[in-house]
Formats: sequence, C-alpha cells, structure tokens
Amino acid sequence: MGFLSNPFVACALVDMYGKCVSTFSARKLFDEIPQRNVVVWNAMISLYTHSNCVSDALYMFDAMHVAPDASTFNAIIAGLAGTEDGSAKAIAFYWRMRELSLKPNLITLLALLRACVRMTSLNMIKEIHGCSIRNHIDPHPQLRSGLVEAYGRCGCLINASNVFYNMKERDVVAWSSLISAYALHGEARSALETFHHMEMAKVLPDDITFLAVLKACSHAGLADDALDYFARMQQDYGLQPSSDHYSCLVDVLSRAGRLYEAYDIIRGMPVKVTVKAWGALLGACRTYGEVELAEIAGRALFEIEPDNPANYVLLARIYASMGRHGEAERMRREMKEKGVKVAPGGSWVT
Repeated sequence: MGFLSNPFVACALVDMYGKCVSTFSARKLFDEIPQRNVVVWNAMISLYTHSNCVSDALYMFDAMHVAPDASTFNAIIAGLAGTEDGSAKAIAFYWRMRELSLKPNLITLLALLRACVRMTSLNMIKEIHGCSIRNHIDPHPQLRSGLVEAYGRCGCLINASNVFYNMKERDVVAWSSLISAYALHGEARSALETFHHMEMAKVLPDDITFLAVLKACSHAGLADDALDYFARMQQDYGLQPSSDHYSCLVDVLSRAGRLYEAYDIIRGMPVKVTVKAWGALLGACRTYGEVELAEIAGRALFEIEPDNPANYVLLARIYASMGRHGEAERMRREMKEKGVKVAPGGSWVT
C-alpha cells in the first residue's frame, strides 16, 4: 500500500521481525526500504546487537548513509560490551561518540560500565563517573549501583563506599554491590557489617546478596557463620539456594578443613553439583592431605570436564605429596592417552 516509505512504519516492521527472531526477514525488509533515515538504521543495528550479531552491526554502522546519533552509538557500545573481547572496542566507540559532540546518556554509561568491569579499567570508570556528574546523570540509582560494583571490582573500595553512602535511596542492588565489593577483596567483616546494616534498613536481601555474604565468609574462613547465613536464607527469607550458594558453602567448609561436612553437602545437594563445588573440595584435599576424598572429587571432575588439565595435574600432585608416585605417574599417562594438554602460562600488564 506504499507505506514502506514511511520511516516510522518501516522501523516498526524491522522491530517486529526482530521480536519474532527473524533477522533474515528484517534485513530483507530493510534492503527494500526506499528512504532509510537514522531511526531505521538504528532499528536494524539494534536488532543485530540484540541477536549477538555484533560483526553485522559493525558492518551496518560503517555502511550508514546518514550521520549516526547517540542511539546508534548506544546500540553498538551495548552490543560490544556484552561480548568477551569487545570491551576495548566499546570504549573506543565512546570516544568516537565524544568526538562527534554527541552526549552520552544513562544507556551509554551503563553499557560502558559493563565493559570496564570486564577490563577492570579504573581510569575509564572514573571517566564515566565524571561524565555522569557533568551530564547530571549521576543521581540515577541504577548508575550508582553500577559504579559501586565497578569500583569494587577494581579494588577501589573507598570510592565504592563513597558512591554508596552518597545515594539518597539504596535498593537491594546497591546494598548487594557493596557487600560483593567487600567480599571480593577479603574484607569479610565489612561485608557482614554492611549486610547487618541492610537488615536494619529494612531492605530485603535477595539470592545475590546471600551469594556475596557466603563468599565473604568463604574468603575469611568463617564456616559456622556461613552455615548460619545459609540457614537464614531459607528460614527467614524463603529463598531457595542455587548451585552457586551450595558451591560457596562447600568452599568455606573445605577451606576450614571440614572436608567430610563439605562432601555431605555435595551428596545432599537438591540441584546439580557444579565444577565449583567439586573443585573446591579437590583443592582442599591437597591442602589437608585427604587422598580418598581427592579421588572421589577428581573422578567426578573428569566426568564433568574431561578436557581440563588442571584436575589431572592437581590429583597427580596430591598423589605425589603423599609418596604415591606410581599413581601420580598413572595420572600423567591418563592425560597423555586422552590428549589432554597443559596450556603454557602467560601474564600481561594492563
């Protein structure tokens, strides 16, 4: 009926095909649109990024016949920030955006924070923080929670706590972000005190909050505290533990030398036992010289991830430390027969 030349109709159709997960049909329609303005281009680029077709989105960006706007850059930056190796490119697009005098908004900065967390780039996090203040985006709670997490990941706990305590309203995400920051860097007491203050503030914790609390207990070796919080999670707040919660509990018990308690937790898990749980037990078995449990954990790990050389090497070292060199050599032969190779180590400075 001739409405395809209307950019709003065209954009809505592209969006409709995207929601129906039909990228091919959307692109076919896009190629048939006689006049494509920036809104139509943005719709197609956003569709590619949401479909994890970032290379296609970048191709579309380079092929644009109109000047990109802030929404175009937001789509590209968000798409790149969501990939394993796209963080540096996302930051590069931010600088291109600034060169064109386009103002970043909340969507831009939230996507950039994801990229910075992946790269643990403290200078860039400070740039985003400053940009948010200059553009009056700073008060937004979602951004502040993101800054707390980002600063925390980089070990800048003073900045993380400053951002947190300058928030007028602190939701469960903000509290969990600060607790996670303390837990990540071994500040267990600060993490648990923050959780106590959270309860006093009548903010209901969620499963992510308790995961951070259990990690804090794990890093500090607070096994009894971990068991208490694990019980409270279910009894006081009605939250069902996931495999990650169970893995943290196994880890803290293993670190404390309570290996058979940890093994009992694994055997009684109502959810699928993860690599993290068995790995924590195997690592502790080497520390405490527990060969029988090490063999059980090792065999379980061989079934879950047969190509991971770390499990074979660790079990071989446990045998060797106990003087059982024949079994250690058998593990090395088993690795060779299965074609499992140890990757050479490497390091770099950012």
